[in-house]
Amino acid sequence: MLEKGLILSHPLGRLTGHESGEEIMPQGGFGAILARAGVGKTAILIQIAIHGLLSGKNVLHISLNDPVKKVGLWYKEVYRNIASLHNITEQEQVFDSMLPHRFIMTFEVEGFSVPKLEERLTDLMEQNIFRPHLILIDGLPFDESQKASLSDLKSFAKKHSLKIWFTIRIHRDEIPVTDVIPALFNDVEDLFETAILIQPDEKEIFLKVLKGGKADSGMTRLSLDPTTMLINQSDWIKDSPPQAAENLRP
Repeated sequence: MLEKGLILSHPLGRLTGHESGEEIMPQGGFGAILARAGVGKTAILIQIAIHGLLSGKNVLHISLNDPVKKVGLWYKEVYRNIASLHNITEQEQVFDSMLPHRFIMTFEVEGFSVPKLEERLTDLMEQNIFRPHLILIDGLPFDESQKASLSDLKSFAKKHSLKIWFTIRIHRDEIPVTDVIPALFNDVEDLFETAILIQPDEKEIFLKVLKGGKADSGMTRLSLDPTTMLINQSDWIKDSPPQAAENLRP
């Protein structure tokens, strides 16, 4: 028997001033995690994914950088850090119960295109192999040439009531010192409802809202634990102490 009653608030909820993923981003919405290389974009993406999985959502993770096995190991590591931090009992059973809700897909960067992705997604859904609620795209190169393709993907997401999060790599000299949108992202920014910047500051790493936060949230940024790359926020778990998680079924 798995634990019951474990309720997770959205990892970015406190930062954006929203309690749930539905409030942070609507159906058909786009979200972006922006950072330079090596400071935690994938870790944040997987925390968003785990929240979705624990909520019973189907999550499709698309990686353009890493093979399926490596992505799977990322999930295990991030989940175990969360479970250990919050003293979740029967950790392995809870993790195993999430797996039917997760599908990992990989592409070579050179062979990836939005039309090819839409074709693969359509095949998965029409054959009832997997029907995602949340899609994560990790490693897509961004430039102005992507605008038309992303517009088409946005239409696809709205048609199928999908939410899509992207990681976006920016260069060190493009990291904004204010709330300015980085130039690399500027050409496609209007397609996104939410944008979060990962911003290293000496020995600390912070998350900052560039787009999509509530002005009255009272929170301007959150920090990351540099060891686990988990978001440091007191309301990640709303029930304290945690009782057991709802049995997740495919």
